[in-house]
Amino acid sequence: MGGQHHRSTTSASSSSARSLFSSFCSAALRRKPIELTPTSSASTGGLERHLGPFELILLGIGASIGAGIFVVTGTVARDAGPGVTISFILAGAACTLNALCYAELSTRFPAVVGGAYLYAYSAFNELTAFLVFAQLMLDYHIGAASIARSLASYFVSLLELFPFLHGHFPSWIGHGKELFGGVVSLNLLAPVLLAILTYVLCYGVKESSAVNSFMTTLKVTIVLVVILVGAFEVDVSNWTPFAPNGFKEIVTGATVVFFAYVGFDAVANSAEETKNPQRDLPIGILGSLIVCITLYVCVCLVITGMVPYQNLGADAPLAEAFTAKGLKFVSVLISIAAVAGLTTTLLVGLYVQSRLYLGLGRDGLLPSVFAQVHPNRHTPVNSQIWVGIVAAVLAGIFNVTQLSHILSVGTLTGYSVVSACVLTLRWKDRGDIHASKMRISSWCEGVTCLVIVAASSFAAGLCYRFGAPFVSLLIFFLIAVAAAAALYFRQVYGETPGFSCPGIPFVPIISIFFNFFLFAQLHEEAWYRFVILSLISVGIYAFYGQHNATSAITDHYHPISTDSA
Repeated sequence: MGGQHHRSTTSASSSSARSLFSSFCSAALRRKPIELTPTSSASTGGLERHLGPFELILLGIGASIGAGIFVVTGTVARDAGPGVTISFILAGAACTLNALCYAELSTRFPAVVGGAYLYAYSAFNELTAFLVFAQLMLDYHIGAASIARSLASYFVSLLELFPFLHGHFPSWIGHGKELFGGVVSLNLLAPVLLAILTYVLCYGVKESSAVNSFMTTLKVTIVLVVILVGAFEVDVSNWTPFAPNGFKEIVTGATVVFFAYVGFDAVANSAEETKNPQRDLPIGILGSLIVCITLYVCVCLVITGMVPYQNLGADAPLAEAFTAKGLKFVSVLISIAAVAGLTTTLLVGLYVQSRLYLGLGRDGLLPSVFAQVHPNRHTPVNSQIWVGIVAAVLAGIFNVTQLSHILSVGTLTGYSVVSACVLTLRWKDRGDIHASKMRISSWCEGVTCLVIVAASSFAAGLCYRFGAPFVSLLIFFLIAVAAAAALYFRQVYGETPGFSCPGIPFVPIISIFFNFFLFAQLHEEAWYRFVILSLISVGIYAFYGQHNATSAITDHYHPISTDSA
């Protein structure tokens, strides 16, 4: 009897486990069809539409060009030499592919918040969308805190240019004071600046857009002045040799500066506040990227032409180059531009975070408190205050800049998923019998090919990173080409309303290849972070998200294909 009871209990437990797993899989595979994605307006508790094409371009520029244009350019040039110009061009070309994918999806979806998360929800499934959100959000949280600390430090340095203030600011005000063996790094000014920007964002998108537009215009104007003044100090002999350490250092430099082009994600997330999203979002996405590429390339040419690349400083190379030429006033302008640049980067970063939280709150994957919009201000006040608090805590007591090597995982993940979404949403029924004979749907076959492209590009990136024989890199490249050929010949791609990404399916495929090739160049701790955060996110989704999601209304995991498995 005891044995029979034990077997009965074990069988019941096993059945319960299978039921829970089945329920989890069913929930995880839900998606949100495009045509049933709700639209929002101020009158229905949504956000107000105040942004036009010019504001969107400035939003993208504000998110991309911070102090990095005055720091990263010189830092990479110390390894790549004048070839850093090619590094920025290569990174800009890769980001252009991503931007084209963002531009198509931004016009294909209803104008609501969500960006990469929303696209993944419709093209793939609920769990994939939640994982994309989690990876992006960690990047945004740590990035915002790091930028806030840098802004505080630059702001104090700018004030100390006045002789009567020089040396009067204690380290814990803006530069950070290490306590308890470096475990805590106290910074009082960073949370204060975050509180001010959070208030501006809570007050209204029109007001915050005005602040961003003013600060972005100021810093772009100063950058143009820097370029024009520096052009007269260029010695072309400093451009020889152009690639002193070889082309590999130029490619490595491209992986570093790739993350200087991140503004178009912010533009895509402003869809619900755009006056004419179908027309203006592609203009904002591609226009801001073109401006950023142009400014970066010009700055690189100036800085490497003014002084030999070996003499560039590590902390403020551009400012030091002008000081060495006796142009002290330009160095002061650079400090002002750095403060303005960091301010807009932080402002837009906080803005994007709150809109992502708003989207998940509406869908039930996060508590409904994040979905509330202020009835008069028409801003997601609760979400905005939350991201401000998180950033303030991190910036106020931790030296988060030490975590910079685990960043960019979310950016590359989000970009890759967006590129894949363009293809999956374009697939149509092939109208043949190959799928049924192979016992696999056309949609699953296409996703399998995309996974092969991603895995092959990551493996090729590892081969390149660790100096493996060229033949091994070539093998993985050819595998990716074979998968791309299958996507071209075995899938049928429909037309899309609004802006259409050119070169389907090759532009999204090349974008995915570039992204995962760069993923392989990241610090190993970034890979660990990706795996650990993914596991934690699955746990959060299993215990909360799957039970509270409200917007997914279908269990079909392939949004367009009608092939049967």
